[in-house]
Amino acid sequence: MEGDLISKIREMVGAEKVLESEEERKCYAYDARVHGEVPDLVVFPTSREDVAKILSLADRYVFPVIPRGAGSGVTGGCVPIGGGVVLCFTRMDRILEIDEANLIAILEPGVITFNLQEEVKRFGLFYPPDPSSHKYSTIGGNVAECAGGPNSLKYGVTRDYVLGLEVALADGRIIETGVRTKKGVVGYDLVRLLVGSEGTLGVVTKVILKLLPLPEERATVLALFSTVEDAALAVSSILKRKILPCTMEFMDRASIRCVEMGEPMGIPSYVNALLLMELDGNERGVARDLEKVMVALREEGAKDVWATMDEKERERLWHARRTLSQATYRLNPVKIAEDVVVPQSQVPELIRFLEGLSLGLSIPILSYGHACDGNFHVSIMIKDEEEEKRRGEEAVRHIFRKTIELGGTISGEHGIGIAKRPFIRMELGEEEIETMLRIKRALDPKNILNPGKIFE
Repeated sequence: MEGDLISKIREMVGAEKVLESEEERKCYAYDARVHGEVPDLVVFPTSREDVAKILSLADRYVFPVIPRGAGSGVTGGCVPIGGGVVLCFTRMDRILEIDEANLIAILEPGVITFNLQEEVKRFGLFYPPDPSSHKYSTIGGNVAECAGGPNSLKYGVTRDYVLGLEVALADGRIIETGVRTKKGVVGYDLVRLLVGSEGTLGVVTKVILKLLPLPEERATVLALFSTVEDAALAVSSILKRKILPCTMEFMDRASIRCVEMGEPMGIPSYVNALLLMELDGNERGVARDLEKVMVALREEGAKDVWATMDEKERERLWHARRTLSQATYRLNPVKIAEDVVVPQSQVPELIRFLEGLSLGLSIPILSYGHACDGNFHVSIMIKDEEEEKRRGEEAVRHIFRKTIELGGTISGEHGIGIAKRPFIRMELGEEEIETMLRIKRALDPKNILNPGKIFE
């Protein structure tokens, strides 16, 4: 970008909201996994007017604008690939309203997910979406990627809680779409279109979220199995009993061994699969369901089962799952993190395939994730060497092909961004892609908003 244009931006929003030095701008060329290019400028808006001004200028001079939250994504959705201005929303972090009577929250996009959850808890309310990055990811980023998390089995994902949005369009105009009510069908559902669009159709400046009453009781269960098939049958058995846990997490043999290498929980060596689940609701209902779950687990071959309603013990049982992501780096220094989804009935087949692929390519491949919705996080751990990188990329292609073959999808909650962009034609046909591109061209004819993401 030319100096005159940078000067205009500085004057429009204030020098204190602009990062210009190259060293500082370099930090915004990355997310948690993908390295893009250094942006020409980083701007920290504090109001929708700041956002509108930047986009109006971009419309006039045609430069890229890349919305960014905390940068915790793993597909490159918030990193520049051709210069431009990064709009970083960490200073738009106010919870504007919590409406107890109508069970809604209105907030700016830079609010940290965990901070919202803790704040609404003070009112006896509950915001269920809980991506693994919830302690530092922002609501705006969750909306852009349609983030999920362990609670999605019972409670759904981010799109199920977004009632309304205030959005800046590519030319700087501001629109408000959606409602503050539980129902609303006036016109096209632009909210659902914008949620998960990765900042390519509009820039979110305010969010209206649905809240739920906070469950009064919660029980946590850890079950160990000698085979993946037994664990999968246990999941089916629980669902057939008309029990819907709020969370049901799976870890494969490689993931369990990885955790045990560093901070052992004493999980026996014969264990090849682990289920960690939570039940919530009223006290009587949780106790009833817990009894049924324990029966189902033992009938389907669980070798050891622990259950608790004590908060400290619950934290101990969750330790393995929460430390797993970092524990994977004990295997190798580079992680290729993918998330795929298959029908629940195909989970054993996917796990067997991943184990065989790991042996065939001689690289560690770990799988863990949300057992009941079939969403698995696959970590391919490689050395920082060209041959290992080549095999890692080969593994990704094989995993995506197998996922599609099993009737699944190549992303459940990470989005497409840059990293998965080359693979979308595995899943989408040309007509479907062209239809999406028509929407993009209609809302962003100059290709200003987060260009180069999702589509080649």
